[in-house]
Amino acid sequence: MSTTSIERLLRDQRLSADLRAIAEKVAFGRRITPEEGLTLYQKAEPAYLAVLANYLREQRHGDSTYFNRNFHLEPTNVCLYTCAFCSYSRKYKKREEGWEYSMDELMEMIRKYDDQPVTEVHIVGGVMPQYDFEFYTELFRRIRKHRPGLHIKALTPVEYHYIFKKAKLSYEEGMAAMKEAGLDSMPGGGAEIFDDEIRDQIAGGKCSAEEWLSIHRIWHGLGMRSNATMLYGHIEQFHHRIDHLERLRQLQDETGGFQTFIPLKFRNQNNEMSHLPEVSVVEDLRNYAISRIYLDNFDHIKAYWPMIGRETARISLGFGVDDIDGTIDDTTKIYSMAGAEEQNPAMSTRELVELIRSAGREAVERDSLYNIIKDYRGHVFEDEEDFNGYTSLPVVH
Repeated sequence: MSTTSIERLLRDQRLSADLRAIAEKVAFGRRITPEEGLTLYQKAEPAYLAVLANYLREQRHGDSTYFNRNFHLEPTNVCLYTCAFCSYSRKYKKREEGWEYSMDELMEMIRKYDDQPVTEVHIVGGVMPQYDFEFYTELFRRIRKHRPGLHIKALTPVEYHYIFKKAKLSYEEGMAAMKEAGLDSMPGGGAEIFDDEIRDQIAGGKCSAEEWLSIHRIWHGLGMRSNATMLYGHIEQFHHRIDHLERLRQLQDETGGFQTFIPLKFRNQNNEMSHLPEVSVVEDLRNYAISRIYLDNFDHIKAYWPMIGRETARISLGFGVDDIDGTIDDTTKIYSMAGAEEQNPAMSTRELVELIRSAGREAVERDSLYNIIKDYRGHVFEDEEDFNGYTSLPVVH
């Protein structure tokens, strides 16, 4: 269907010469330039972008849409940094308003999932002195010993930069030690926006764009995988988004270590940037589509459904998105505190599958490295146990 749509688009005489040239590049598998990427942001209508992005999505993945069974763990929401966009963290001087979990408390949270076939724990949190190199290497080792099959996706370069500096370790030494301790992959957080001027205004003081990229480069050099994000819809301009995407595309050309790109929408509740309006759902969808078109060397584009809501995530599957994350049990509400659409972000396997099917796509359960666990094509849910999704995978103790 998408091939027919792109052929129709190429015959559309109403297209401007520059948009026609971009469409031809996409149709014939050629890379667009930063200038052409900017043209897409400035001039392209949603329907045009949907055709191109959907064509590329279906070239890679057909109708398959991926999800996994995961849960989030946030050791603390108290942070030494004071990012203007952040609604989640509590400043150090007001740490009594937040939480700071001990090692034993975190392991007890892990054990709560022992009877559930989750495949991934996603660990991120605030930056605090006690959550240091020794703490996290010990945490990873304990998780690995307790549940060897659980994939540990943990910490951003913002956290690693602080941890390694405090431990007087190079990035190379630090990341090698994290791998040895049991770290399996890195999430994409902390990227925010790479432009130095904008980054300084919204996230001054923490790791720079080059440091963020360097830590991912080193991790990829160890043969490991990671994700990437971009925080959009605040004070950045379209050319800042293209600069961000271009830096990611260049690093991916170099290492091939990124799996997924996740655009993260700025939400304006309970932070220092609450005076800014949020961008529209139409702009969300345009941004997904342009990300799919521009990042021609990324396998996956993910819509993080707790942030944008189930309905927008469903629509995004027609704008280049092929992954909507996972079942997610986010007990500490890292995103709902910012005014995200989902205030209690958790979906059963059945709910995820049915949401994907309602968009005309087919649901495929994956592990954290995109190995297929179960293809739900034609699957019929029969009982309450199946509804909760706890029957198709063995529990690993």
